[in-house]
Amino acid sequence: MKPVLLWGGGLAVLILLACAPFYVGPYWLGLLIGLAGYVTLASAWALFSGRTGYVSLATVAFFGIGAYTVAVLSEKLPYALVLLIAAGIGLLVALLVGLATLRLAGVYFVIFSFGLAELVRQLVTWFETTINATLGRYIFLPLGPEHIYWQLLALAVVTIGLTAWIGRSRLGLALKVIADDETVAAHIGISISWTKIALFAVSATIITLVGAIQAPRWTYIEPNIVFNPTVSFMTLIMALFGGAGRLWGPALGAIPLFLLFEWLSANFPDHYSILLGILFILIVFLLPRGVVGLFEDLLQSNPKPSAPKEQLE
Repeated sequence: MKPVLLWGGGLAVLILLACAPFYVGPYWLGLLIGLAGYVTLASAWALFSGRTGYVSLATVAFFGIGAYTVAVLSEKLPYALVLLIAAGIGLLVALLVGLATLRLAGVYFVIFSFGLAELVRQLVTWFETTINATLGRYIFLPLGPEHIYWQLLALAVVTIGLTAWIGRSRLGLALKVIADDETVAAHIGISISWTKIALFAVSATIITLVGAIQAPRWTYIEPNIVFNPTVSFMTLIMALFGGAGRLWGPALGAIPLFLLFEWLSANFPDHYSILLGILFILIVFLLPRGVVGLFEDLLQSNPKPSAPKEQLE
């Protein structure tokens, strides 16, 4: 298919999605907000973890930091400035965490990232209950669901566009070399640590903004809501299901799984966590390269028939 048709089709879909609040009801708009949020989270997660192989479970830590920044500052500062501050806090925390931990690898980084999310949740809980003598916070901002949706949709477009740009840049080339062999990458002068830290910081900043943008949707937040570990696991499963190493993989994984999770949580609320765990195991064993990788394997195993000899001649 010609690139012009692809760009035209993509632009038409984007315009259709942007106009959705004008022709869908409140229920479907709520689903679209959730979809836009998880497409962005999964794409941002894959931006770092999909290219480096570092499986991070700290997604909810940055998500919650963004939400709590809005809850604390929304009554004192303009909303746009609050978003900038939230992004700055997320960036700073990511740089500190990256400098301290990205020398870890494998299961050690997974455990650390999970522990980081729990540590942040416990610190916020302690601060709220001990210093403020309360647990939750109310958020009153003049933002409707359509405003939250448009912000998340724009952030999703920026995230996917940024992923595409990085894939074609020197940073993307450096990541490919690092993924193939870190020793070779070090020998040819690539700064492995700083490359990983830069990507981790960008990914974490986007995740922080998702939490900050979604916070006004709930009106009332507390640590158990915005630091719920399910956010990290769902983001991970969606990215793996679609294909964490592909540009459109996380988005293609987020859409069907988000709808499935909504249906499971509504119809099987008592068994939701069990079903989530079973699904995670199935995806890891059956689709290690995601749905996009599976289709690529199928296409390679069924190559197009070669042209008749007389035509070649």
